[in-house]
Amino acid sequence: MDSMRKLDKLEKATHFNRSDFFKLSFAILFILLTAIIALYYSSSIDHGIYILIVATMVGGYMAINIGANDVANNVGPAVGSKALTMGGAILIAAICEAGGAIIAGGDVVDTIRSGIVSPTIATDQETFINIMLAALISGAIWLHLATAVGAPVSTTHSIVGGILGAGIMAGGFDIVNWGEMGKIVSSWVISPLLGGGIAAAFLFFIKRTITYKEDKLKAAKTVVPLLLFVMSAAFSMYMISKGLKKVITLSLPMSIAVSLVIGIVVFLICRPLIAMAASKMDNTKEEVGKFFTIPLIFAAALLSFAHGTNDVANAIGPLAAINDTLKSIETGIATDAKATVPLWIMIVGGFGISLGLALYGPKLIRTVGSEITDLDQVRAFCVAMSAAVTVLVASALGLPVSSTHIAVGAVFGVGFLREGIKKHYYEIEQNIIIAHDGVETQKINTFLAEFRKAPLARKQLILKGLKQRRESEEALAAAGVVVGTDDGLQLTKMSELPTLSKKDQKQLKKAYKEELVKRSAFNKIVATWLITVPAAAILSGLTFLLLRWAQTLG
Repeated sequence: MDSMRKLDKLEKATHFNRSDFFKLSFAILFILLTAIIALYYSSSIDHGIYILIVATMVGGYMAINIGANDVANNVGPAVGSKALTMGGAILIAAICEAGGAIIAGGDVVDTIRSGIVSPTIATDQETFINIMLAALISGAIWLHLATAVGAPVSTTHSIVGGILGAGIMAGGFDIVNWGEMGKIVSSWVISPLLGGGIAAAFLFFIKRTITYKEDKLKAAKTVVPLLLFVMSAAFSMYMISKGLKKVITLSLPMSIAVSLVIGIVVFLICRPLIAMAASKMDNTKEEVGKFFTIPLIFAAALLSFAHGTNDVANAIGPLAAINDTLKSIETGIATDAKATVPLWIMIVGGFGISLGLALYGPKLIRTVGSEITDLDQVRAFCVAMSAAVTVLVASALGLPVSSTHIAVGAVFGVGFLREGIKKHYYEIEQNIIIAHDGVETQKINTFLAEFRKAPLARKQLILKGLKQRRESEEALAAAGVVVGTDDGLQLTKMSELPTLSKKDQKQLKKAYKEELVKRSAFNKIVATWLITVPAAAILSGLTFLLLRWAQTLG
């Protein structure tokens, strides 16, 4: 028997190693392919061709790590809520990420990312190339480490930290734009708080208007079409302003008008369909959640497309800058801080992100989708809504935000809201128990079980009645809880309601104090957020020194 167990463990270990080997092989093959692509498209560069090849390989490696880490924020909630399977999510996200990067990835990438260091550093072309290459290497390594420990981090902050560290090594602390760095640091706080707050607000609204109602399906027929209107309008605005801004240019009033029209069309289409579907459903929270499955799939696709259009710059922005600088050295024509991105570089970035997602994405998708807090379709819908609405609100207010921090903050937000609600009801039940001390346990258990099942309006009447009961039994009856009748709570006399024993109270308290947000995941993610920029900066500074030392040897 022992030998069979050992053999089983050996087979599992072998399978694990074989799987890792194939993943690594595909990644290496892609990176080598990027070198061939760079060699083919670098015909106009004689000097520095090897630098471009190395930079392209590092850019491909960076793209793989972006796919492995950052894309999880877009599809993780849909997978965690079982609206999408892991395979379906990877397929949709991979197509949309690559499509977004290649179709709408932009003609221009700011090579001095977010104005972190003074543009004057670009006048020394050799130093500038070293800064960009060091930033790419350090950003990719940091993302790789974060993915290995299962922590979703901001790829933008990783590359910003890389440029910061290498820039300081190249020109000292004086070349850093500390005002811009202050905005980035503030985004560490603003993004998750805003994302979490908006997601929690949506969830609370859905609870109050649908899931706390006695007739949930009737409420859903009214409220869900309105939610889909808001979602369609918000995502349309998000795509116009973020995802397609380099393909379609619309004024703000026109963007709002187009978004509202799309939202109205979706509302008019979905309202009768939802009413028809509701007639065949059971009146349960789980059934209501099915209304959000298809919207979640669309949200995952749209968020992935928008992510591909924007965050591909973190992989190929520095690469495009290096390519542009090498061409300027070759031609003698000076370049500025903006670099035109050739299509072949966009393809490297787009397909690299998709490959990284397919090979290594499942780990972070599971982290975001199920390992922070439990997500159903309704909660995942609130997370997706927050991802779009928060960016729009932040843009309107001029606040710096991180899409990664927003999405993960939204997951935390819905989890902490559920904790807060559960704690609130625990305290209510403790007050009920204390108010009816000295009565048998079975009756209080029956009462509490029925209390939990009651819709919100009914709970409020019951609590009001219980409060007034101490003064007058007639007041309790006036509140809707009639003593001695079957009012849905199966009570006899309120005076017969028992208290729980100390042991029972302790067990109930433990159940209600259960942490719905895993603190280990929370602490790990927040810690990696805080150290992303400094860690990437240190790695980049050391890499910059290593590159300069290697050049002196050459």
